[in-house]
Amino acid sequence: MIDHLVTSGQFTLDGGSWDVDNNVWIVGDATECVVIDAAHDADAIVQRVGNRTVKAVICTHAHNDHVNAAPAVAERTGAPILLHPDDRVLWDQTHPHRAPDGDLADGQVITVGDTELTILHTPGHAPGAVCVYAAADGVLFTGDTLFRGGPGATGRSYSSFDTIVESIKERLLTLPSDTVVHTGHGDSTTIGAEAPALPEWLKRGH
Repeated sequence: MIDHLVTSGQFTLDGGSWDVDNNVWIVGDATECVVIDAAHDADAIVQRVGNRTVKAVICTHAHNDHVNAAPAVAERTGAPILLHPDDRVLWDQTHPHRAPDGDLADGQVITVGDTELTILHTPGHAPGAVCVYAAADGVLFTGDTLFRGGPGATGRSYSSFDTIVESIKERLLTLPSDTVVHTGHGDSTTIGAEAPALPEWLKRGH
């Protein structure tokens, strides 16, 4: 069971702010779930969760627009906030007085209902960026690592185009081509739809 919620707010980094719409993904079954990227609107997220137990709030990375509602969702549901430690420098910009509750690690498996979610460390957009892979279901949640049309942005602090391309090439494009890619912003896609464009991304440099 995958619930999809779009929330709106601002992304702020390096002294600038931009209006953004974020995808929030709630994955699980009728009794328990995880929230992937608690963005902007804790009320809407908690309402969509309903009476299910939230096993974790998983942060694909710590840019403010992906984590700004995480503490409120955690407080209201009792769920731990999980973040890759390499993104703590970004987390502290938004939540300097509230640490995450646990670390995400490459290869870590989080079980929710009958679904196993595997954490893939995919740095580049942010140093601690991760994707969340439900192999049995052929579904990948990429945060801002891979979008329909190319890699996530790498023109700001703590990002690297060379690193994100390596992450996508080695960790994501090696997955089955029919893997459905649910992104942090915008429309979903598939690995097979994106893989042929790798040379174009390299040529354009973003």
